[in-house]
Amino acid sequence: MRLIVPADYFSPTQPDAQYAGEAAAFAALGWSVSTLDEDGRLRPAAEAGDTALYRGWMLDAAGYAALEAAVRATGAELLTSAAQYLGAHHLPNWLPLLADLTPETICFTDLDTAETRLRALGWDRFFVKDHVKSLKTGGGSLIERPEQIRTLLAEMAHFRGQIEGGLCVRRFEVFMPSTERRYFVVGGQPASADGSSVPEIVWTCAGRLALPFFSVDVAMRKDGALRIVEVGDGQVSDLVGWNVEQFVALWG
Repeated sequence: MRLIVPADYFSPTQPDAQYAGEAAAFAALGWSVSTLDEDGRLRPAAEAGDTALYRGWMLDAAGYAALEAAVRATGAELLTSAAQYLGAHHLPNWLPLLADLTPETICFTDLDTAETRLRALGWDRFFVKDHVKSLKTGGGSLIERPEQIRTLLAEMAHFRGQIEGGLCVRRFEVFMPSTERRYFVVGGQPASADGSSVPEIVWTCAGRLALPFFSVDVAMRKDGALRIVEVGDGQVSDLVGWNVEQFVALWG
């Protein structure tokens, strides 16, 4: 197995500081470690027969496809293919498989129709994100009136630099404070950070998504029901609630 992490900008043979701990821990397991610089160069290059796990910044579809091509050119393979990456990274890809377990959501790419679409929904509040992320700055992603979508779209373009893929409008559900938990699923087997039992909703998610490695965020709704808040590709998911040792133990 080989780990690929972002390179330090000034020392491209060394891991970026944010991923240095993971790189050292995986190396201690006997994994090979490569860094990926801004030009898409791997140091050292992967070797034929390697299976590579990427852990780093979020990549768009083109960026991940370029990484896959670079790895395959050496005769190695990524654990997660480009198609599988988007299976978790882009909400519209996993939504149809988990629609009964997550807030009601509509997705569309014609941004000019956004206000009209929100009015037709008739919801009290709308949580708006692109195919990947919500807006954490500016006014945030939660709006109450359809006409507010115009300001939100402008802020998304400004603060995020792009609206990736299109829009996903989610019906707002009230979740209980401090109940959100992140789980990782590796090869169909879900795990919790502290080794405690994994909720049935996560096992259901693991059974429905035929993906090699992804994260699942679960929270308790006000009525006591557990709900899937988000799914993400595990390679670009933050270690929310996990430490490096717990995460690397998934692969030991």
